Amino acid sequence: MTYQGIIHEYRDYLNIPADTQAVTLLEGNTPLISMQPLVAKLGLDVKLWVKFEGVNPTGSFKDRGMTVAISEAKLRGANTVICASTGNTAASAAAYAARAGMKSIVIIPSGKVAAGKLAGAIAYGAEVFQINGSFDEALNIVVAIAESHPIALVNSINPYRLEGQKTAAFEICKTLDDAPDWLAIPVGNAGNITAYWMGFKQYSQKWGTALPKLLGVQAQGAAPLVLGHTVENPETVATAIRIGKPARGEEALLAAQESGGSIISVSDGLILDSQKLLAKNGLWVEPASAAGLAGLIQEMKSNKSKFVDKKVVIVCTGHGLKDPDIITRDFSSPKVFPAELKALERAILHKE
Repeated sequence: MTYQGIIHEYRDYLNIPADTQAVTLLEGNTPLISMQPLVAKLGLDVKLWVKFEGVNPTGSFKDRGMTVAISEAKLRGANTVICASTGNTAASAAAYAARAGMKSIVIIPSGKVAAGKLAGAIAYGAEVFQINGSFDEALNIVVAIAESHPIALVNSINPYRLEGQKTAAFEICKTLDDAPDWLAIPVGNAGNITAYWMGFKQYSQKWGTALPKLLGVQAQGAAPLVLGHTVENPETVATAIRIGKPARGEEALLAAQESGGSIISVSDGLILDSQKLLAKNGLWVEPASAAGLAGLIQEMKSNKSKFVDKKVVIVCTGHGLKDPDIITRDFSSPKVFPAELKALERAILHKE
């Protein structure tokens, strides 16, 4: 049967109104890619896969939750949706709103959104408003607007977002015929780690699969769940997780604790190194998406034994094209050669 998106595929698992009509761009069904060549290069003794969410329709995992949130909003008769965003949510909300024939409004923090993500929101027709403040301030504003006006809020505090995002856990279990021993995942607003845990628990109850340990990973400059307090001015190169007050923070901490895992922080340097490692193995992800690998590498150095011969899945949440500035800013223009065979042969074979 032709794949028709996550609502059609997993409707019986989703806590949504029975008469919900799917607004879909055929999101989900993303690949689980073996990374054993990378494991060999790093000298790690694990079985490693990447759940590559960057191949979703707008290039990030947000599409899983957005198809459900927009579908439910349309069922209620909403004609406008709103979100605060550091980028990925904006693009996804705008795309699915456009698909549904709805208006989308996006509020972004000043100077904190990658160009590739903002371009997506604009291309899909969103009205974009930039504030002189943080993501957390933007979120407070959109919550207030949604409470006072007939506008549907589609940030991850909307429970239907998590209903969609949990389906990635189902896919992992179906592919592996069980849950992994560990799941390493970036943590920003903390909705995704919360959703994965929901999904693994639900799948386990249905099919008797094991439950993984969760390794949530924040950037050191935006690590409120590690520090134990709000970060007023979060800073990290990983723009997608540059959040100082996660909306689902308490739930994320509980998920990590229940699973027997933890939430840690890693440096920007290790995140960028991990992004390069993934790219050299064929996967270009945005910096935040490399946080999971960065966290695994860091944890392996301090406590290698707990990962030995374990099945580990790293969630890579967004494609590299979502935030290409990190790559292009360090790229010098290529040397120009004459359009002559001999000149290029000499250069390619390093004879000049």
